[in-house]
This record gives sequence, C-alpha cells and structure tokens, in this order.
Amino acid sequence: MTTPSSVGPIPRRRAGSALALLLVFLLAGCAGAPLPDTSWEQTPPRSPHSSNEQHSTTAAGGDGRIADEQRVTAFDTDHPAVANLRPELRVAVQRATKAAAEDGITILLNAGWRSHALQQRLLEEAIRTYGSRAEALRWVATPDESKHVTGEAVDVAGAAAADWLERHGRTWGLCRTYLNESWHFELATTPGGACPRMRPDARS
Repeated sequence: MTTPSSVGPIPRRRAGSALALLLVFLLAGCAGAPLPDTSWEQTPPRSPHSSNEQHSTTAAGGDGRIADEQRVTAFDTDHPAVANLRPELRVAVQRATKAAAEDGITILLNAGWRSHALQQRLLEEAIRTYGSRAEALRWVATPDESKHVTGEAVDVAGAAAADWLERHGRTWGLCRTYLNESWHFELATTPGGACPRMRPDARS
C-alpha cells in the first residue's frame, strides 16, 4: 500500500507547452474549413423588380423632394415621394416599372408626391427662372392645383422611360397629360382604356 507521501512528485506540463499544443491542434483542424459568407452584411437590400443598379432610398426630406443623386422607383416606399402617392397610382406605376424592366427600360422617378410647401417653393423658383408668374404656371402648378400635392402624378426620369410609358402606360391606366411635359403621368383612364387628349400645359 502506498501513501501520498511515498509517491514521487507528479509531473506537470508547462503552461506554455500546453498552450502551444492546443494552438497547433486548432490550426490543424480548422485549416481547411471555409470562412462563413458575410457578403450579405455588406450588400443593402434592393427594391423588388428593380434593375441591378444600386438604388438610393434615403429621403431628401419629408417634403417629398427627390435629390438629383437619388435613384428612386415606385417600389421605394420608404421615400415620402412614393409613400404618399395615391395607392392606386403607386400600384399602376409599380406594374409598369416591372413590365418596362422586361423590355430593358428602367423607370426612375424625378417626382411623385410633394408637400404644399415644396410645391410653393418650386413655383417661386420657376417665377424667377421664367421671369413671370404667367410663364412659370405653364410648367409648375400652384399648390392648390398641383396633382403632385394630392399624390396623383409622377414625373419619370429620362427620355427612354418617358417614351416607353407614353406608348404602354394606358395598359395600367397611366397617361401623359401635358403636351409640354413628356415626363408627367397621371392615372387618367381605366386599365387598357384610351387616354384623354393632352392639355397644352399645367396652366390650361
């Protein structure tokens, strides 16, 4: 029978050696393991049915202004210019946007809903630009008459998108309504119906 006192000293591994051995084991076991895919953390979500190009949906302000550097579609419902459109107009533009994408056309919005205050500022800017209120009203309606303020109009960006929407928009009830504004569209007919005759300008 042995007693603890008769047993020689218990050998102890040095802490440094044990740590080194553990490190070698971990490196050997994980050397071939793939790294986790974290690319999704760096890629912001895109609007459904949009093109592959990056869209910015940061609102320029609660007044509905769409900044020049923004790329806003009818699917960017976090932007006030889209969120405050009449629901039936928003849905119609969304459907048209999806169909246009299948033809290789990207429909971006320069304007949608605008606040009363923003429309007034745009009118004042137009008066300074055109030199008279009468001439300015051909291009910018008063806040009380603007279809943008009521959420019943959108302005599309680019000649190709405007041309496509003018030719195909009535499928969803969308019509160009002013002769002098190729970019301005309203829900002016029933889906598949005939668009009304265009007015000369916003003043008429």
